Amino acid sequence: MSLGPVMLDIAGTQLTEEDKKRLLHPLTGGIILFSRNYSNHRQLTELTHEIHALRNPHLLIAVDHEGGRVQRFQKDFTKLPAMRELGKIWDKQPTRARHLAKQVGYVLAAELNACGVDFSFTPVLDIDHGQSCVIGDRAFHHNPNVISELAHNLMLGLKKGGMLAVGKHFPGHGYIQADSHLQISIDQRRYTDIEMNDLVPFQQMINYGLPGIMPAHVIYPKVDQHPAGFSNIWLQKILRTELQFEGCIFSDDLSMQGAADYLESIVMRAQAALHAGCDMILICNNLKGVDEVLNKLYWEMSATSLSRLARMHARDNFESMTKLRENGDYIRAVREISIIGCETGDLPLQ
Repeated sequence: MSLGPVMLDIAGTQLTEEDKKRLLHPLTGGIILFSRNYSNHRQLTELTHEIHALRNPHLLIAVDHEGGRVQRFQKDFTKLPAMRELGKIWDKQPTRARHLAKQVGYVLAAELNACGVDFSFTPVLDIDHGQSCVIGDRAFHHNPNVISELAHNLMLGLKKGGMLAVGKHFPGHGYIQADSHLQISIDQRRYTDIEMNDLVPFQQMINYGLPGIMPAHVIYPKVDQHPAGFSNIWLQKILRTELQFEGCIFSDDLSMQGAADYLESIVMRAQAALHAGCDMILICNNLKGVDEVLNKLYWEMSATSLSRLARMHARDNFESMTKLRENGDYIRAVREISIIGCETGDLPLQ
């Protein structure tokens, strides 16, 4: 059974029969995990193995695991810094910041990979304009070129850990104060202003081979009346054609208020996002909406989308967290990133 376009979630730490039924649906292609799905690394590994065993090719398993205030798994996992901490180090020691970004990416990916997770929705490529209530310290920096440098090195670390990167939130969520999780969000800037600033990290990361992108549920009315994740102009004309992005496009959560205020019906949102150019759509914390989409959505996956999704499977699995903790590169990386944000963070590398 080939992968479908829907990524959904589950309620607990184990699969129920209802979960299995949804995961076996032809329209399902992946699952996103949250803190409620995690108790320890052994439980997580058992859960991911059970999910992967359901289908061939196996369902994609994703998580929002950026570091800082967005890290779904805490116990047994290394505490990862907010990306802004790497930006602070850059301002004093750019070479060291690059190295630490790579080490953070490696630890992030290796730990998730060892537990059977395919990828994290990271890095955040939004610019810290100093006014967003939802981005804030999730952004590396206020300088788009610094963001590109640090995100590139984080992506290299992710790759070393067997995992691909997904940049977000295209074309940039950092300028406005509104939180698209909670309300409709509008950015009134002209395209030229966005192109000269917020698009820079996305363009540079695409040039570096970025495999995945997640668009924002933000409306940029001077470009298009539709939110970016539902916009053919943003996803096809700008992202695919002008920026020449060939990777996978994942919608942001279609249950977010920024999407719900745009189109009331979850099925209409799913259709709109897919028609605009998303390869996979996310529906989170809304099992009623998931069932409605699985029952009513009609969508034929293209060979191109299937190829893009297949690429997102993790590689070079570390077998187990126990084995990983015996790995010398991993031990050194954990030691180095453990002091990020501490006074000793300004010490040169040994």
